[in-house]
Amino acid sequence: MLQQILRDMYIDPELLAELNEEQKHVLFYKMREEQVRRWKEREERVNGHEALLKRTVRLQQNKHVQWLRGTDGEVWVWIMGEAAGDKPYEQISEELIAERARQQAQKEAEELWKEKEAEITKKFRDAMANEKARILAEKWKIETEDRKAAKLMEEKFQEELKKREEEERQKGEAQIRQQEERRAHELYLSLKQAQQCSQHNEKEDHEWEEQLRRSKAADEERSHKARRARDEYRRQSLRAIQKGKVAGLSNLFQAAGLNREQEAKLTSAGPISSLTTIVPTSKAWERPPRPFSREVIIQWFREEQLPRRAGFERNSNTIAPWFHGIISRQEAEELLMNKSEGAFLVRVSEKIWGYALSYRHQSGFKHFLVDASGDFYSFLGVDPNRHATLTDLIDFHKEEIITSSGGELLLEPCGQKKNLPDYIPLFE
Repeated sequence: MLQQILRDMYIDPELLAELNEEQKHVLFYKMREEQVRRWKEREERVNGHEALLKRTVRLQQNKHVQWLRGTDGEVWVWIMGEAAGDKPYEQISEELIAERARQQAQKEAEELWKEKEAEITKKFRDAMANEKARILAEKWKIETEDRKAAKLMEEKFQEELKKREEEERQKGEAQIRQQEERRAHELYLSLKQAQQCSQHNEKEDHEWEEQLRRSKAADEERSHKARRARDEYRRQSLRAIQKGKVAGLSNLFQAAGLNREQEAKLTSAGPISSLTTIVPTSKAWERPPRPFSREVIIQWFREEQLPRRAGFERNSNTIAPWFHGIISRQEAEELLMNKSEGAFLVRVSEKIWGYALSYRHQSGFKHFLVDASGDFYSFLGVDPNRHATLTDLIDFHKEEIITSSGGELLLEPCGQKKNLPDYIPLFE
C-alpha cells in the first residue's frame, strides 16, 4: 500500500483521515523524499540535454562579433546622459515617474467616471420611469381636453430632468478631474518614495535570508522528528526480535477450514467462540487495487487472510476476543465508549487491504490502519516494524507502545456486544 501511494503521489482523503498524526508525519516525509528524488532525476536529464544541445550549436555555428571602434582605435562606448544633447539620468527618471503616475491616474479616473456615469444614468432613468408611470395613471382619470395639458406637463418635467442630469454630469466630471489630479500627485509621491526605498534593498535581502534560514531550520526540525519516529519503530522492532515475537511466515501460516454444517451448528448455539476447521475456496482470484465493495473484502479475507489465521488466537482455532468484522469507525467507537483507557479492537478496513485498530485513550479514540497487502502486517506508513501475523502485531504492542508521543499500550480487548458476532459474514 505504501509503495502504491509513493508511486501515485496521492492518498485518498478518507484514507488519510484514518491515520494518526505520527503516521501522517512519516508518510508525508516519505512522499517529500520521493518528490526530491524525482526532481533530481529530471534535472539530470534536462541538464544533460542542454549540454548536448549547446555543443551541437557551437559546432554548427561559426560566427564572430566585431566591436565598433572610435578614432582612438579603442572600442566605442556611449554612456547615457553624458553625451552631448543627452538628458541627465535624474531628469529622465523624473519624467518616467511622472508619466507613469499620470497614466495610472488617468486609467483610474476613466474607470471611476464609468461608474459615476452609470450611476447618474440609472438615477435619472429610474426617476423618468417613475414619473411616466405616475402621469400615465393620472391621464386615465382626466377628461380628453385635459390630456394635452398633461402632455405638456410631462415634456416640461422631462426637460427639467435633462437639465438636472446635465448639471450632475458636469459636476461629476469636475470631481473626477480633481480626483485624477490628486491621484496623479499621490502616485508620483509613492513612486518617488519607492525609488528612494530601493536604496534599502540590502536590508530587505538580509530579512529575506533570515526568513529562508528559519524555513530551512523548520524543515530540518520536521526531518528530525520523522527520523526520531523511524528510530523509535526500529527500536521496538529490535526489541521484538530479541523477545522472539517476530517469526518467519513459513512456520506460522497453517491450513484450516470451516464447513457449512459446523458453521450452522455454531451459529444456532450462540456467538462463535471457536472454529475447528476452515474451508478455503478452490478458485484463484485476482485482488483489485483497492476495496470497492463488502463482497470483495469478504472474498479477500477468505482467500488471503484465513490461510494466514488472521483473527485467531495464537496456536488455537478460537477467534480472538479483540477481532471484529467489517464495522464502521462510528460502530467501533460506540463499542469502546464505556471502556477504560487501553481498551482496543481490530476491525476489517473498508479503505485498504488490511485492518483498523481502534484504541480508547483518556480523551477520546484513536484509529491506526494496519497494512496487510503484502506478506507481513504493519501500521501504514511505517516500514521497520513488520510482523508475520496479525496476532504477533497485537501481542507485541501489549508490551511496547505504538507511538512515542501517545504511549498507547493494548491492555483490554473489546469483544462483541450482540449475540450474533459481527464477523460471521467473513466465515460463512
